[in-house]
Amino acid sequence: MSIRNPLSSDDSTPSVDDAILDAARSCILDFGLRRTTLAEVARRAGVSRPTVYRRWADTRAVVADLMTREIAALTPAFTLEQSVYDQLVEAVVDVSAAVRNHPLFVKILRSDQELFTTYVLERLGTSQKAIIDRVALAVVAGQRQNSVRTGDSRHIATMVLLIAQSAVQSAAMVAGELPGDALTVELRQAIGAYLAPQNHESAGGKR
Repeated sequence: MSIRNPLSSDDSTPSVDDAILDAARSCILDFGLRRTTLAEVARRAGVSRPTVYRRWADTRAVVADLMTREIAALTPAFTLEQSVYDQLVEAVVDVSAAVRNHPLFVKILRSDQELFTTYVLERLGTSQKAIIDRVALAVVAGQRQNSVRTGDSRHIATMVLLIAQSAVQSAAMVAGELPGDALTVELRQAIGAYLAPQNHESAGGKR
């Protein structure tokens, strides 16, 4: 039995939306976010501008859905047949490492850092809310296994997001003190310690 991923869609058929998001991804990689326009996205997707505008009001809305889709592709499914704690810790570490090296996120972070600043300091973005939803579901499942500590699942999920997001956003800044592999080790330790039950002997996973 698996835990459903709210970041993903049950419809695997390529759609107009997918074509538009693919075009937006291509534009951002070529030009950066500032110079990406809905007109150019429409041209690359092979659709009319009204087709894009009916779905997204502006470029930022397209990017929000694109980021959510890209993160969904990196996020594994969880199974209740194994320790959710172990799966969740590894998922956070693996996804964080993947995002740090993901060409789209690297491009946005380097060329349009104010977008990340807006999300980090002012409000939650669509992709971040989806991550909190996903992690909160896993936390609840882990709590039922006694492999994840007790507490409000959404509070825990939000804190996990903050820890991982800091590691992703500040990785370049601290690279001299904490290079990539060491950062991964320390992030695993931080997330593992935060999610572990107080009584480790009652948990279902390895420590």
